[in-house]
Amino acid sequence: MIRPLADRVLIEPKEAETKTASGLFIPDTAKEKPQQGTVLAAGPGKKDEPMEVQVGDTVLYGKYAGTEITVDDKKYLIVRQSDILAVL
Repeated sequence: MIRPLADRVLIEPKEAETKTASGLFIPDTAKEKPQQGTVLAAGPGKKDEPMEVQVGDTVLYGKYAGTEITVDDKKYLIVRQSDILAVL
């Protein structure tokens, strides 16, 4: 498993919506990048900045935040704690 360092957090992004509320299907070219996900692992934090998120939290992060990685055909995102906007 991946173990983030310092103030970094490993997030599993939520799947993009494939259907609108009214029932219309969204094509792949029009799908937006998800901005929500579940925390899978968190680093220990920095000396002057403790970690505020925990494993299992559902978080909202910036649209272009972090670095995408792929492990075993699954996409993950590594972001700094400061890139997380809110815990849902």
